[in-house]
Order: sequence, then structure tokens, then C-alpha cells
Amino acid sequence: MTQYGTWVSYGGTADIVLAAVLAGAAAGVVYAGSRLPLPVPLRRPGRTASVFLLVAWILSIAAFLTCFVLYALHAHREHLGQAPPADPITPVTVVCFGIVCLAIALLHNERGWRIALGGAVIGGLAATMIFEFPFDLIVMGRIYPPIPPDPAAYRALFFGPLILVELTTLALLTLSPVARLRRATFWCFAAMLAVFAVWSLIGFGYPSAPAPFTLNVVSKILAFLTALSMFLPDRSMRSTPELAPRAWTNVM
Repeated sequence: MTQYGTWVSYGGTADIVLAAVLAGAAAGVVYAGSRLPLPVPLRRPGRTASVFLLVAWILSIAAFLTCFVLYALHAHREHLGQAPPADPITPVTVVCFGIVCLAIALLHNERGWRIALGGAVIGGLAATMIFEFPFDLIVMGRIYPPIPPDPAAYRALFFGPLILVELTTLALLTLSPVARLRRATFWCFAAMLAVFAVWSLIGFGYPSAPAPFTLNVVSKILAFLTALSMFLPDRSMRSTPELAPRAWTNVM
């Protein structure tokens, strides 16, 4: 196991177990995508539920930022502060985010700027969390260095509100009247999990070497394609354009 980076890589039989779990999850997603009656629109919340969702999203971000500051301050007091390793992935994330936002906006430009802009922002944010949510579940128990006196408690302090941010961000997809679950959505997400499984076989290590870097990039691209597939226009959307503005009045 290597401790380079911000988490300890998997080793021994743990990497095989993780790969098997991820491969099984990918197979389950493929099966669901082949059996469900798709495409299907996401259920739209009412006005009150929409406001509640937005408030919960904002509060979860505030809670995460607060807990992050507490986590960082305690790590500094314990003299665990260290220069972060090189981060080669953030530029990939930024480029993918920009491309997906632009693509969604262009795909729905004819439906009005509110639909296009709202879908673009929500789609880009959701795409990031489609990758981050399973990724965080994988690495949260192996964050390095551990924070004394209770590493598990400080991991929970960091990841608890972060996972809440991820879940509420994904829930924002229900606010977009143009979001649909499609078979391509399931195929892309299953492919991302399959890449995670391959990454696990080599320890799911920090992307400092060519192999984990490549697998990280490929899985992140697949996460953004998963989100983009949900915003592809279809015939029913083109035939009933007047329904979209009403859906957005729940939150505008």
C-alpha cells in the first residue's frame, strides 16, 4: 500500500474485494438499464419541495465549509499540515464541466434561456457529483494522514456534510424539466463503475502514475457523459415545448 497523495491505496485482498463489489454494481446498473421502461422523466417537486431542496442544498454547502475549516484547523494544531501533492485532475474536471454546460445550453437553447441555463448549471454540477459520490465512498476510510485523537470521527466530520452536498446536488436534477433517465445514462454510469473496478485492481491509488491517472480521467469523462445523456432532447420534448416554462415556475 502506498501513502503518496491524500489517501492510502488498497492492497492485499482489499483491492480484489473492492473490484468485485464495483463490478457487481456495474452489472446491476446494466441489468436495470435493460429492464426499466426508459426514457422516463424525473418526478418534479412542487413549489414548497423545490424551495426546501434549494435551502437544504445551500445549508449543506455551508455545513461542509464549516466542518472543513474545523478539520483543517485541528490538523494544523496536530502539526499534520503538509504541502498537498500535485493535482493533475482538476484541469480535466474544469474542462469537462465547461463542455457539458455548453452542450446542454446549446441543446435546449430553443426552449428559452432559463431552461437552457438552468439545465446547464444543474447538469454540470450533477456530473461532478456522479463521479465524486462513489469515489468518496471508496476513499473516505483511507484518508491520509489520520487525524488524532479519533481519525474516524474526523473523517465523519469531513465526509458527512460532503456526502450531503453530493446527494442534494444530485437531487437538483429533479428541478430541471428537460432531465430524463435514459438507457445511455445507465450504460455510461455502469461503464464508470467498471473503470473504477479496473482502477481497484491496481490499488485505486492516487493519480500520480500514468495508469491511475488515465483511469481517473476516463472515469471522470464517463461521469460527465452520464449527466449529459440525461439532457439529450427527444421527440416528446420537442412536441410539447410549452410544458417546460411551467415546470420552472416552481423554483423561479
